[in-house]
Amino acid sequence: MAARHLEPDTAELRARWGNFAFTKAWEAKARTAIAKYPDGRQRSAVMALLDFAQRQIGEETNTQGWVPIPVMEYIAKYLDMPVIRVVEVATFYTMYNLVPVGRFHVQVCGTTPCMLRGSDAIMQACKNRGMRKGHTSDDGLWTLTEVECMGNCSSAPMVQINDDNYEDLTPERLDAVLDALAAGKAPKPGTQEPGRHTVEPLGGPTTLKAMVKANFDYRKEW
Repeated sequence: MAARHLEPDTAELRARWGNFAFTKAWEAKARTAIAKYPDGRQRSAVMALLDFAQRQIGEETNTQGWVPIPVMEYIAKYLDMPVIRVVEVATFYTMYNLVPVGRFHVQVCGTTPCMLRGSDAIMQACKNRGMRKGHTSDDGLWTLTEVECMGNCSSAPMVQINDDNYEDLTPERLDAVLDALAAGKAPKPGTQEPGRHTVEPLGGPTTLKAMVKANFDYRKEW
């Protein structure tokens, strides 16, 4: 399970992030997100604004981004809400990074379906490349985290790297994905099983075959 803690609120942290503010582009997105909610419910946009802040920081640092305490304070002021409420949201959802991470945040699922399908070998493949769970590599490229179920049990084992999932992994397939990312390429997300499109049975669907390429009304056959 992911071990989560807030980055200590130091003078150095304040010097770097104490004057954080949305850029014009992210400000526009924030205003759009807030406008989706009725009067009096603007605080409901807190999740979107945390995500925008994390992504802006990611752009500035060439990493996957994170949300320091001063940035949480900025969002609290932006939405006129107690900062503790922002902290509660940020610490509850693992989509928000509470400490600095690398260019690629490798999150390995270790829950039962993935474990039974070889997640231990996937984790070992990461370690073989010098990654350590809960740490960022010296070159700033990789951060390794073990997480709970991410909903890809039918195509286990899987990892999430930044915004993409990679499924049906073996150590060799994961190495190919990581090599591509390190080289600045964009490997195909989703299943890495040749010939498989999503989570249909290996060898193709065995039922509802007419639905593969187009919608089909089976009711007349009932």
